[in-house]
Amino acid sequence: MFTGIIKAKGTITALNRQDGDVRLTVSSEGLPWSEYELGDSIAVNGVCLTAVALHAQGFDTDVSVETLNVTALGKLDVGSDVNLEPAISLGERLGGHLVSGHVDCVGKVISRTFDARSVRLSVEIPPEYAHYVAKKGSVCIDGVSLTINEVSGNCFELNIIPHTAAVTILDDYVVGTLVNVEVDLLARYLERLLSKDGDNISLDFLKAHGYAR
Repeated sequence: MFTGIIKAKGTITALNRQDGDVRLTVSSEGLPWSEYELGDSIAVNGVCLTAVALHAQGFDTDVSVETLNVTALGKLDVGSDVNLEPAISLGERLGGHLVSGHVDCVGKVISRTFDARSVRLSVEIPPEYAHYVAKKGSVCIDGVSLTINEVSGNCFELNIIPHTAAVTILDDYVVGTLVNVEVDLLARYLERLLSKDGDNISLDFLKAHGYAR
């Protein structure tokens, strides 16, 4: 599990295609790599990946065909900057929201404007995912936990404060940038509860268990 609070930015320093898969080498001076072990989970732009090799300045990871098909990692190249977050440990502060590192869909930045000292982004997602996002709800964009300001159809707006812009790759976004989107875990479970498999779930039940007011 992750929190959506980015620990460091990294750079893709090597990219090797192997029988359809891709092995990435990610380098960063912002993390104590000697403290990590083979097999550790590290989120790269919000995608949970496994460290298959460690070196003094970073790690190697394999990206499967499935992951390439359902995320924006296939757009990375040597020199691309990425957001990095190692998996959380028990007892750590949960500064963002619980994030699984399992990307739901790929979104596209459709506008970028300034809002005082912040940047406001509008992101478009596939229509079938629109019901997962809500005003003032949480969403994870390329591994960054963010609050949704407004929702319109299958688009939503985000406000990027100067600190977030400085410590993540979000400040590099332009119109047309593709991003990994993970919706709030709560939205997934609520959908399941209210699906045909949850015919016995009522509003009273949801209120009693803290899912509604």
